[in-house]
Amino acid sequence: MRTIGNIIWVVFGGWAVALEYAIASILMMVTIIGIPFGLQTFKLANLSLWPFGKGIRKREETSGCLNTIMNVIWFFVGGIWIALTHFLLGIVFFITIIGIPFGKQHFKLAKIALTPFGREIYEKI
Repeated sequence: MRTIGNIIWVVFGGWAVALEYAIASILMMVTIIGIPFGLQTFKLANLSLWPFGKGIRKREETSGCLNTIMNVIWFFVGGIWIALTHFLLGIVFFITIIGIPFGKQHFKLAKIALTPFGREIYEKI
């Protein structure tokens, strides 16, 4: 089911979202200050390309308050807008019964887009 869901996801727009994240990552990495943010958007690009069968959890080895500071900066610079977009797309997908699995994936993407620092993506078994 994961493979079918991922193929349908990629065909109907997942590739565009992943490409958007990848381009934003490259543009952020042009500056030295933007490198940590670019790495996080690459994380989002990876998850948005194949979201089915993946989960999000907090990393155990956090680096103190640095993750919190970076998440606050991220939240105000772009995280809120990205998360809001995924949230609205999730609601649109939830309107139809067949779109519910895709809505769930958008809600998962919204959660990590809001606070990506200190989180990791893992494969569900």
